[in-house]
Amino acid sequence: MDNRKDVHDFLVSRRARITPEQAGLPTYDDKRRVPGLRREEVASLAGVSFDYYARLERGNLAGVSEPVLEALAGALRLDDAERQHLFGLAHAASAPVRSARAKKTPARVRPSVLAIITGMTGTPAYVRNARMDIVAANDLCVALYDGVLDTLPVNVARFVFLDPRSAGFFADWNTVADDLVAALRREAGRNPEDRALSDLIGELSTRSDPFASRWARHNVRVHSTARKRLRNPVVGEIELTGDALELTGDDLIVIAYSAEAGSHAEDQLKLLATWSATERQQTDRASQS
Repeated sequence: MDNRKDVHDFLVSRRARITPEQAGLPTYDDKRRVPGLRREEVASLAGVSFDYYARLERGNLAGVSEPVLEALAGALRLDDAERQHLFGLAHAASAPVRSARAKKTPARVRPSVLAIITGMTGTPAYVRNARMDIVAANDLCVALYDGVLDTLPVNVARFVFLDPRSAGFFADWNTVADDLVAALRREAGRNPEDRALSDLIGELSTRSDPFASRWARHNVRVHSTARKRLRNPVVGEIELTGDALELTGDDLIVIAYSAEAGSHAEDQLKLLATWSATERQQTDRASQS
């Protein structure tokens, strides 16, 4: 991934979304050729010279001090995820140049983690890495995803953008797609040398126009919880809350879906769990006969 271009495009996209009025700057009825703030206005708001900011926007973040980054984040009104992304880009720019890391095989899930998600019999749960590879899932989650997770690993991004089934599975497909690309953009800023991630982004950019257009927006987000409306052939449309539980030492994340107590979704999960258990028993009997 080209760090300089990523820095340039990110900074340009962030200043383009802020109007002078929002920044508290006088406009004097000037007609702007481009939307948002001018470079000199961002420089003034951040308390740096125009030449210095122009250098930063050209992609040269190497050696930038933390106070300058904080001032820049304030001038551009970055949220927490965007601020972390800016700091990640600066860290990558200052790091020694190294060749891209070799592709990693999907991380192995420790038996204790597998035991945890397997024991969550009433909660669909899966384990994924930062590149969105699902590497383990419990029976209820496999049933919820209706065949998508039958053979693991499965990459969520490839499923969303390259598998036509995803549009029928995610009731709010556009929101899911936006959030997914924003999460990948953040991960790319944090780990620019991850060759498997670079290959994934290149593949999706080439094969999916919806991905490419979202990737060009340079949005970044961090989601620890989100509401999801999913469609399943057994229980119909079901609304669940997905919570992310990070396994820091493993570089893995557990995603667990839950329903509100006493809700229709809770009844739907119970029905799906019963159906899944019955299917499992029938499969086991068939394999033993």
